Amino acid sequence: MPRLTTLEARALDAVDREAVATSLTELLAVPSVTGSDAESDVQHVLAKQLSTLGLDVDLWPLDLPALTATAGFPGTEADRAEAWGLVGTAHGEGDRPALVLQGHVDVVPSGDLGQWRSDPFEPTWRGGRVHARGACDMKAGVAANLAAYAAVARSGVRLRRGLALQFVVGEEDGGLGAFGTLQRGHTGDACIITEPTSGTLITGAAGALTFTLELHGVATHASTPYAGHSALDSYLPLHRALAGLSEERNRTVEPLMREYPVPYPIVVGRLRAGDWSSSVPDLLVAEGRLGLRIEEDPDDARRELEQRVAEVAARDPFLRDHPPVLTWSGGQFAGGHLPAGAELRDLVADVHADVTGAGRPRERGAPYGSDLRLYAGAGIPTLHYGPGDVRLAHGPDEAVDLDEVLTVTRALVLAVLRSCGAEG
Repeated sequence: MPRLTTLEARALDAVDREAVATSLTELLAVPSVTGSDAESDVQHVLAKQLSTLGLDVDLWPLDLPALTATAGFPGTEADRAEAWGLVGTAHGEGDRPALVLQGHVDVVPSGDLGQWRSDPFEPTWRGGRVHARGACDMKAGVAANLAAYAAVARSGVRLRRGLALQFVVGEEDGGLGAFGTLQRGHTGDACIITEPTSGTLITGAAGALTFTLELHGVATHASTPYAGHSALDSYLPLHRALAGLSEERNRTVEPLMREYPVPYPIVVGRLRAGDWSSSVPDLLVAEGRLGLRIEEDPDDARRELEQRVAEVAARDPFLRDHPPVLTWSGGQFAGGHLPAGAELRDLVADVHADVTGAGRPRERGAPYGSDLRLYAGAGIPTLHYGPGDVRLAHGPDEAVDLDEVLTVTRALVLAVLRSCGAEG
């Protein structure tokens, strides 16, 4: 591989394929669904691993009431009895780490088990690829972060400046863990979040605002629907209006987002209506997601959706007297991006090229909210670079290739050495 120093080559030689596979398998076996007790369990598992690696470990219970009341809190969707923050630091020169490697440990629920070929929390290897919930989103990235530092430590190479490994909960429902980590004062000069990027650099993430629409009707027996009013009938024109607004909002697309057919979608993901099949439903609750542009003010987007709902209600005789109730519930992801001219862009592009021999990776944006915007908002240049294909995330038989995890691990080893400085 080109442009490698003796110390870089030594650290790369210390990457242990079997150890990476074992670590990833162990992480995937913990069913750390967002908000579950296992979300805390996996943090304690990782804390032991960080301690074994010789890092200074900060494992602390997040003060959920205090964080919820803090300005800028990113919102949550899952109920939690507790949550934990976790940072492992290799200290060096300077007031703060030169680089942060970050990953979230929570995963989404399994979905329909009938669509899985194996138990989603019993990792199954098939032809160099592991299948499990969270395989690419994003325990492969967490395993790569661990493996990169383990290789540096195993090689005997010393870092002149500090490095931090930050593992966070609650990314899937808003960013609670990253928010709490930053509030505790953990920071750095730059941050790589190892979300799945399929060999590209993601330097901007669009936002996503969770909303709830509540519509009331008048219940009556199903044999006399004319004596009441169905909340479902009131919802249908609103659903069409949301589709129309989504089409309008996607007519202007930022350069980083042009590869996506619909970069800023509005999607209703959950719909509940009625409580008896032979009754006209008197309540409908729709929960959805409003996609934001990378550079968009969330308040502007909220007003746009609120205005569209109000316009539909004003035209409907029933809704005029029974207006829909729109609330902003759950995760509230603003957009975020890496600043122009940030050194991190060239650093990660170069190490990827050096490891793969395939040239510098393509730069693009992500059509989903992530922790990137929280770090960027704190003034920390941040991008995504990690193993896996996000199209497999949240779906049945989620999977990641071990070779891709190893490629990212090697690139991270070089990124660590070049950011922090290396000594023999």
